[in-house]
Amino acid sequence: MTIKSVLFVCMGNICRSPTAEAMFRALVQQAQLDIKVESAGTIAYHQGRSPDKRSIAAGVKRGLCFDGMTARQVRGDDFSAFDLILAADKQNLDDLRGICPSPLQSKLGLILDTCKFAEGEVVYDEVPDPYYGTGDGFELVLDLLENSCSHLVASIRDNKI
Repeated sequence: MTIKSVLFVCMGNICRSPTAEAMFRALVQQAQLDIKVESAGTIAYHQGRSPDKRSIAAGVKRGLCFDGMTARQVRGDDFSAFDLILAADKQNLDDLRGICPSPLQSKLGLILDTCKFAEGEVVYDEVPDPYYGTGDGFELVLDLLENSCSHLVASIRDNKI
């Protein structure tokens, strides 16, 4: 299957998934690939809002662009419209599995499924939610996403997925 569209999903679509969208979009442009990239949340609480100011500030330091992004909830047609739908964590993946039609379940996965990321002694298989945290949580999210999205772009470019 050729991947032409990717949807990144977290709970509210204001921290992790828009950061993944911005990171993946930048890497796709660098690789000169033609891939539709969007993000959404499993809940509608932040619908219509811009990404979190802290996500934007951390991302802009790394050259990411969040212009025009507003939070939205996952829609039923997303499951047919996107080739790959990647959740930030297992809870959001479970939520997606609960609403995704059975024939399309193979499109679902975790953002960090493309590679595990180790920082010191900790190995991450989920992107932690930085929303309520303090300190460098947004930087850690960027590190995780840069690593994972780089691997994903390479896999798509090399037709490995």
